[in-house]
Amino acid sequence: MDTSGLNSAQLQNFVEEQKAAAATAQVLANITSVCWDKCITGTPGGKFSSSESSCLTNCARRYADMVMSINSSVQQN
Repeated sequence: MDTSGLNSAQLQNFVEEQKAAAATAQVLANITSVCWDKCITGTPGGKFSSSESSCLTNCARRYADMVMSINSSVQQN
């Protein structure tokens, strides 16, 4: 994106949006890594077993809840 035509406030907003997008991508990468290591115990086949699928779902939900809780606590302080 060409940012040369943006005023200071618009540029600041653009930078904040990019930071938020990068933070979201990092959280997703962390969730993927942590939950994969925890839930996938063998070499994955064509699809996940029901226990792997359930573990991945629960792990991702717990991780997302934790991140949201931490963010909420940080914003309140």
